[in-house]
Amino acid sequence: MSRTCPITGKGSQVGGGYSNRTRATEFNPTGKRRRFPNLQKKRVYVPELDQTFVMKISTEAIKNIKKNGAYKTLKKAGVIK
Repeated sequence: MSRTCPITGKGSQVGGGYSNRTRATEFNPTGKRRRFPNLQKKRVYVPELDQTFVMKISTEAIKNIKKNGAYKTLKKAGVIK
């Protein structure tokens, strides 16, 4: 399973590290760093389908499910038909 959220589409990003030493000397390359989204393994129950899905979703997706409902959110994301 890849480290992307199936609902929000959040994936990893590459960002540069910038240390305080770099600020001090104006030349001290720190390289690149990969940042991953906050993914949680969750069991989501959809009462309309009477089914439970186990997914690795981001915390933002969990908030969307709480706000809009599981069926509507998963349907809009294309996870269920």
